[in-house]
Amino acid sequence: MNYPLLKLAAIDIGSNAVRCQISAVLHYGDRYRLKRVEYVRYPLRLGEDVFATGRISPAREDKFVKFLHALKLLMEVHDVAHYLVCATSAMRTAANAPEIVARVQKELNMPIQVIDGQAEAAYINRVIEHLLEDNKHYLHIDVGGGSTEFNIYHDRRKVASQSFEVGSIRRMQQEESGLSNDALNGTWQRMEDWVKENGRKYHVTRAIGTGGNINKLYSLAQPSLDKPVTRRRIGTILSNLSKMSMDERVNVAMLNPDRADVIVPAGQIYLSAMEWSNVNQMIVPDIGLKDGMLQTLFEQHFDEIDPLSNGAEHLPLATVPSRTNGME
Repeated sequence: MNYPLLKLAAIDIGSNAVRCQISAVLHYGDRYRLKRVEYVRYPLRLGEDVFATGRISPAREDKFVKFLHALKLLMEVHDVAHYLVCATSAMRTAANAPEIVARVQKELNMPIQVIDGQAEAAYINRVIEHLLEDNKHYLHIDVGGGSTEFNIYHDRRKVASQSFEVGSIRRMQQEESGLSNDALNGTWQRMEDWVKENGRKYHVTRAIGTGGNINKLYSLAQPSLDKPVTRRRIGTILSNLSKMSMDERVNVAMLNPDRADVIVPAGQIYLSAMEWSNVNQMIVPDIGLKDGMLQTLFEQHFDEIDPLSNGAEHLPLATVPSRTNGME
């Protein structure tokens, strides 16, 4: 049976990994939703080059172009109608990013948007806002490989946001070098000051965590399905992981190698932010930048999806990917 599906794709070029999600637009009655039909993640680690040297190495650049070519072919096989490619901290920091973006455009005809922290937060906001409750005040924490984004929601409305160039790979490299980094320490202090000030100002009582590392920490915590995880539980897991060798994290805790080395530095950012804001519980909805990108595509092309809409605004139902599918 050939069941027609319009498909959208989002490619998120992060500092730790490149992710591609292809989703089908489903329509039943007067309701729309996005259903994931394909997901590919590859730990390219652009941040390892950029945060150490300021540039993406030729070898990693070639691998990057090859992987995007593979994703382009995958989208063609799926007959993807529209796609969006966004790059975050590593690409916006790399001195040779413009040349690489131009090469991808020339060789693959794939446009890449290198977005700043505020744009990144705006994409995620498109899906986060559907999860909020009335009269509640939230601190949203999103930790990537190269940057951390904070958003504060007061009664369903975003009232403050800030991006800091502190992420899991940056912190890992600093710790491995054993050298003091005054710039990074200064950014860490500014991050603490911002969270404390705005947490008090807006009476934050709940936290929302997004990103691959907090998703994995959540699964390790094994709280009841769809229940918040406590700050104490996160601290216990991080303490246990920090005592493990890399070999133990991979073979005992069953973490992928590219997750095993960054999960503790990333987890410390989530835990610290909860402490600074005096929040004891965190909701972990397993959504992120790619979901906001797909939502954006849906809204931009809704007239094509539903030609009888006459410009009316329709939003897909928020869907949460399964945590039991084995994807990192």
